[in-house]
Formats: sequence, C-alpha cells, structure tokens
Amino acid sequence: MPDIVLTTLNAKFIHAAFGLRYLFANLGDLQPRAVIAEFDINLRPLDIAESLLARNSKIIGFGVYIWNVTETAEVIATIKRVRPEIKIILGGPEVSYETETQPVVALADHVITGEADLKFAEICRALLENVPPGKIIPAELPDFSQLALPYDFYTDADIAHRIVYVEASRGCPFTCEFCLSSLAIPVRQVSLEPFLSAMQRLLDRGLKQFKFVDRTFNLNIGVSKAILEFFLERHQPGNFYHFEMIPDRLPAELREIIARFPAGALQFEVGIQTFNPEVGSLISRRQNYDRMADNLHFLKHETRVHIHADLIVGLPGETVESFAAGFDRLLALGPQEIQVGILKRLRGTPIIRHDAEWQMAYSAHPPYEILQNKLIDFATLQRLRRFAKYWDLIGNSGNFVEVLPLIWPDQSPFASFLKLNDWLYERLKRTDSIALMRLMELVFEFLTREQRLDSKTVAHAFWLDCQRTGRRDAPNFLKEYLPPKQWQVARERDCSLPKRQARHLAV
Repeated sequence: MPDIVLTTLNAKFIHAAFGLRYLFANLGDLQPRAVIAEFDINLRPLDIAESLLARNSKIIGFGVYIWNVTETAEVIATIKRVRPEIKIILGGPEVSYETETQPVVALADHVITGEADLKFAEICRALLENVPPGKIIPAELPDFSQLALPYDFYTDADIAHRIVYVEASRGCPFTCEFCLSSLAIPVRQVSLEPFLSAMQRLLDRGLKQFKFVDRTFNLNIGVSKAILEFFLERHQPGNFYHFEMIPDRLPAELREIIARFPAGALQFEVGIQTFNPEVGSLISRRQNYDRMADNLHFLKHETRVHIHADLIVGLPGETVESFAAGFDRLLALGPQEIQVGILKRLRGTPIIRHDAEWQMAYSAHPPYEILQNKLIDFATLQRLRRFAKYWDLIGNSGNFVEVLPLIWPDQSPFASFLKLNDWLYERLKRTDSIALMRLMELVFEFLTREQRLDSKTVAHAFWLDCQRTGRRDAPNFLKEYLPPKQWQVARERDCSLPKRQARHLAV
C-alpha cells in the first residue's frame, strides 16, 4: 500500500491533472511510496472517499480548485470521520489565499500555499519522520531549474484519451485585477533543451494534442519561435497545438512561422476581456487596441489559426452598452469563437478593491460569479449569463455557420442575439441539455415567425448547417421549405464539413 496518495477531482474525466504529475515528479526518493489517483466531480464523494480509504495510505494530498472545492470538502470530511489519523495536505489556487475563512481548510491537517512542486515532498518527508509542520505553509516560488519535469508521468491511456497539459513558462507580467496569474511575478521560463526533449518523447509516444497553459506564451519571442518551429518541423496530420497569446504582441518573426502552419493545427486563445479603455484602466489591464485589432485581422485573413477570444461581463465600470459595443467590435474581427465569461471573484485577486465604489456583489459559492453591481442589476446579469450560454451553443458550436449572419442582417449582433436569447429562454426555461435539432427548430421558428425572414432562404441556410452535424437527410421542420431535388442532391455530397476546434476547457 502507498504511504502517499496524490489526488484531485477533475472537472471532467478527459482532463489529466497537470499539478499532480508535477508533485509526483518532484517527490525524489519518495516516489516509490506514492501513487496518483484521479477522480472527477461527477462521481459521488462517498465513492471517492471509499476508493481513497482502500489504499490505506498515511498521507493524502488534494489539489483544490474553484471547480472542485465543494466536493473535495465532502470527501475529506468522510475520510476524517472514518480514519482521522490520515494526514490531509491541501494545495492549489483555491486554498492559496484567504485560508482562514474556508471550511475545506478547517478539515485539513496542512495547507501549502503557492506553487507546491517542491514543498509537498518536504512536508511529506517531515510527516513520515514524525516531525509535524505547521498548518499553513507558504511555498517558496520555485525556479524551473529546480524542478523535475512531469511529462514522462502521463500514461499511455492519458496520451490516447485525455487532454495533456504542458507549459513553457509560469507567471504573467501584467496586473489584471481579476486574474490570479497577475500575482505570479516574475515570469519564469523553462530551459528549452530539456523541455523540447520531453515534447519529443510525447510525440514519439503518439500524443496529438498539446494544450499549453502558459498565460503569455508569446511574451518571450525567441522561446515562442523556437517552440513553434519545433512543432512545425515535426507536424503530422491530426496534430493540434493550443496557446494562450497576448493579443497585441505578434511581431513579424512570429507571424512568418504562424502563417506556415496548416489548417486545424493551431488554436490561439486571446484574452481581450474589454474594449473599454476606462474599464481596462480601472482593472490595471494594459493593451493596445489598434495593434490587437491588426493582429486579429492578420490571423483571420493570412493564417489558418483558429481564434478563441474572451470577453468578460460584469467588470467594474462596464455598462451593458459598452460591453455590447465591445462584443460587436470583436465579432467584426472574425474570431471563430467568442467566449463570453462572467466575472469571478477569485480568492486573492485585487478586484475586491472595487467592491464598495462599484457595489460589486458576488455569489458566496464557487465559482463566485458576479451577481450585480452599480451599473448592471441582478436581472440584467441573469440575462447576460443566459446570453453567454446560448452564444456558446449557437455562436461557438460550429453548427450555425450559415444561420448566424441571418440573426443580425442589418443590426447590432449583440442586440439581435440578446433578443433571440430572451425569446429562447421564454420558450425553454433552461440553457443546458437542449437537443441540437430542437435548438435548430426553435431558431428557425424565431427567424421566420418573429423576424419574418423568408422561410426558404432560412431553410436553405439551416440545411447547409445540418450537414455539418453529419445529417444526410433534412429534418422534418425544414422539408416543406426545401425542394426535394435540392436536399436529395445534398444527400449525395460529402457532409464532413469542418466543425469547431477542440475547446480550451477550464483547468
């Protein structure tokens, strides 16, 4: 039986816990006495506790995040009632700040705050030698030169079936007040030679999708270029690389190599967050909007990069009108996906300094989303929350490519989609678990009956989109508007039209 169990509750099975593998890689001589045990939040906490207790370990280390803190607390409470002598160590961003108020912290024996790659082994060694450390233990910020890399601890099953995370840097030079990464200064860069050797081993083992978690991949142009060149030289059909990019930093040497990647290979996540410069100033976010727009135009029209862009609802000083203008501006730049995120009050972030002036009210429960503020009341924020959900189903899914422009023919896309948003919610009273054909039928009804668009024109657009879903015959709600010959011919065509790229997924 292992003395040490490293565990966490992932958001979904498909996620492979990156942090656990870093901890395991840096256990040194304790590695033979440790195992990794991963679960997901869809499992019953009681069953997770049973599995962990069956390992009969002395120490269990939990990775705690915004998406799993509630379930993790329930698992720990059960373990402590059954086997109170087991030492529980917590780590992760959710327990690195404001520890004194957290129920999950009260249940644990020890909490490591900050990057625990090296500190976890130190604490385990002390506990196994019966030298108890304190309750709250700050971890010194490690440099990459001190760390053993974790990539060899991804299993063959991970590589075949799960999202594999990698990083070339940690930290962020910016100070955006809503983001924990702004607290991780300075930026630290991995040594390229061992990192690229590890990437080669992953390629040799058959890994196809690389999800970089660096917050500012293109900060160091030389390193970014070297990594992109490495993957381009070894690229095989089906390989896919996701990077988070600074939107206003894309010099010529990066543009040249990015333009050489084939379609379907690169996805860039670009955090715009707001187009309102006054809001940007309030939250200490610096960006050059003109340069950013030029970079997005280049990516859209001169490369085959899939662009995933982020905007945030609920920032202090942002009105519905200014958010709408930003949404319309971003949509005009043509990213394949726009994630409309709701502001979260992450523990430790300085966004709380605006609470009084802007009357910011957040949910007390994870993920701590904004409920209302001085400029946007609760009811309006609920509408915008639904807007985000429906936009993901319709605007981001790749299932409404031909239909989307019909929603806003000559009007503001935001205002037009908000009208559809309200109409859909009135009909459905929900934003999830909606069958695609049911959603298509409702959008068709909205466009033809509420917006009074020509039924045949709308039906033709829907039929083209239906083929993207793999359908080879028209659904019943379209048939009366499509000439039989038209959809009979369409059935004979190749229907394998491109869908959206793999999503970046919260980790």
